[in-house]
Amino acid sequence: MAKSRGFTLIELLVVIAIMVLLMAILMPALRQARKQAKDTICRSNLHYWGLVFSVYTDDNDGYFQDRVWFDDGPEPWNNPLCFGGHSWPTTLLPYYKDIKLRFCPMATKSYSQGVPARFAAWVQLDNVLNPDDAEYIPAGSYGLNDWVVRTDLGHSGQEYWKTPNVKGASDIPVLLDAWWPAGFPMHIDDPPAYDGEVRWGSEMVRFCVNRHDLTVNCVFADWSVRKVGLKELWKLKWHRQFDTNGPWTMAGWCRVSDWPEWMRRCKDY
Repeated sequence: MAKSRGFTLIELLVVIAIMVLLMAILMPALRQARKQAKDTICRSNLHYWGLVFSVYTDDNDGYFQDRVWFDDGPEPWNNPLCFGGHSWPTTLLPYYKDIKLRFCPMATKSYSQGVPARFAAWVQLDNVLNPDDAEYIPAGSYGLNDWVVRTDLGHSGQEYWKTPNVKGASDIPVLLDAWWPAGFPMHIDDPPAYDGEVRWGSEMVRFCVNRHDLTVNCVFADWSVRKVGLKELWKLKWHRQFDTNGPWTMAGWCRVSDWPEWMRRCKDY
């Protein structure tokens, strides 16, 4: 009777080496597939938000939501129970139930938890998943174009898109990837100095986040959803007087070298 023969050490090492090689080949593909799946979910979320805004405006004579203060304290912007112009998550609560729809799946943890800004949510996910807090403490990782509101607060009042029923709605951003709940981008706003910069003053920085391979996902005022290149953000019609041929566009004679180094590989517009 023949004696059974086991694996030699060299054979085992060869098998392990082959497995390691296969893992090295497959892991990048698996990571990319996972990113693509999250990107698809993100766009699906924004399609749903387009439906929410569409139904809301239909129910309110064609107008966007008001800018609402929920607190009259001396510094309401520092009160987590009051989001002022950032009140869209609370204002729209009657039109959605799943709180997780506020989050891009690439950004579900807060900046305070050590997450890089481009993958960060504002406030904390733990708070918003508590049903008792969800109505009063908004959180998420999408940001509203603050120029799409019914009520004029500040500025000249001529800039606002009060209704989606306007010409060129497909170029008017409504809700998109962001590390802050809302903002008033201007055509003169400069870009982030580095990938993931958190800075006040240039409100375009809040939306210029490298969350989906140098793009962000956005729902527009015609309720369409598409990817937007980071430099393309300066070509969108954020408000009625926004110059889409401003200093950060090719038409405005912006050169590749004018951009921060990390953005020079982005597509020019």
